[in-house]
Amino acid sequence: MNLYVSLMRTGVPLTVGWLVALAAAHGLELDATAVSGVVAPVASFVYYAVLRFAEQHISQRFGWLLGYASPPGYAGVKQ
Repeated sequence: MNLYVSLMRTGVPLTVGWLVALAAAHGLELDATAVSGVVAPVASFVYYAVLRFAEQHISQRFGWLLGYASPPGYAGVKQ
């Protein structure tokens, strides 16, 4: 189950970053190198960071926007 959770919580922000990059490229007329090399990773990182912060400090419900309600748990690691 932890593998599924970790994959979902990685894949969803990457997908959102890709979609944001496509929208930015369309609206700002960026070249493909800028979109794939800069905009997509930055958008993915910002999306993940903001939602993790919100999940920890506001409500765990924000976890759903990362693909799963709670972060994966690993044996021997305090959360």
